[in-house]
Amino acid sequence: MNDGDSDRFADLDGERLGTWLGANVDAAVPLRSVTKFAGGQSNPTYRVELGDKSYVLRRKPFGKILPSAHAVEREYRLIHALHPLGMPVAKPYALCEDEYVIGAPFYIMDMVEGRVFWDGALPEVSKEERAPIYRSMVDALAQLHSVDPQEAGLGDYGAPGNYFERQVGRWTKQYRAAQTDELPAVERLIEFLPGTVPEQERTSIIHGDYRIDNMIYAPDGPQVRAILDWELSTLGDPLADFTYLAMNWALPRTGRNAQLGGLDLDDLGIPSLEEVTQQYCEATGRTSVPDMNWYFAYNLFRLVGILQGIKKRIIDGNASSKDAQKKAAMVEPLADAALNFARKAGA
Repeated sequence: MNDGDSDRFADLDGERLGTWLGANVDAAVPLRSVTKFAGGQSNPTYRVELGDKSYVLRRKPFGKILPSAHAVEREYRLIHALHPLGMPVAKPYALCEDEYVIGAPFYIMDMVEGRVFWDGALPEVSKEERAPIYRSMVDALAQLHSVDPQEAGLGDYGAPGNYFERQVGRWTKQYRAAQTDELPAVERLIEFLPGTVPEQERTSIIHGDYRIDNMIYAPDGPQVRAILDWELSTLGDPLADFTYLAMNWALPRTGRNAQLGGLDLDDLGIPSLEEVTQQYCEATGRTSVPDMNWYFAYNLFRLVGILQGIKKRIIDGNASSKDAQKKAAMVEPLADAALNFARKAGA
């Protein structure tokens, strides 16, 4: 392969990939190019031009990784189960577990064209368009939570038992493994959360990172065309997803992100938290949702665990990007915010 071919196929072996695509996706057309998407996806993602059609390739990172990390096989299994049910996910084509092809396991799915909204205030659309965009996002979440995991062939996709109990234990261990400071707010959360875990009434497929910038919307309408980034998906309490989404209404806005706290939602044409809660309840057959303060405290505690890991990697010299420094600086403020919610829940 010459240097020009290397440029055309990013950091992948174009010859081996082309042969595999011919056998598993479309034998009638050649592989024309591969372009790596910019950004910090933990699973590197590429645009693949095969003939006159575009696909998306997601692979594990090259090199040694933890056995359960970056599980593209799980992602593929999930979207392969959800797509035939009419869920808004990209159509999957094939999974390759043979590292010989490109150096790591990967899968191929459709390229879904549309819009991604990075700012929850939706400044790029008119006031009249904003409420339908939010309603579509809530409808898609309710649709996901209405899928029967057993009927979808995903009955073993997550561990049994109380989801929040497992997660509080998991993120406590993650925090302790990466701990660099003594933060009283985190210590209080570690004391409070395990003894106050809410009872789990339902088990659903949950996304794990459900927010507006993980959606692809239709180019000219409010419909959700595809839900992205299923890396944290599992079976668990659907309130984990809903309260994670609802938290965007409760947190103060700190720049161009999904958070809505402090904005004049009525003036913007964005539904209130009460309105989206009512919509979600009606779509999922609930009469109400519990007080959300415990759930907000948990969701922020989970983020503290994730960001503490980044902070530890910076100290160890394994992460030095400007973005990493910014995320690490959020550990203490997020812990304080989590404790504020915990106090409202009785801490």
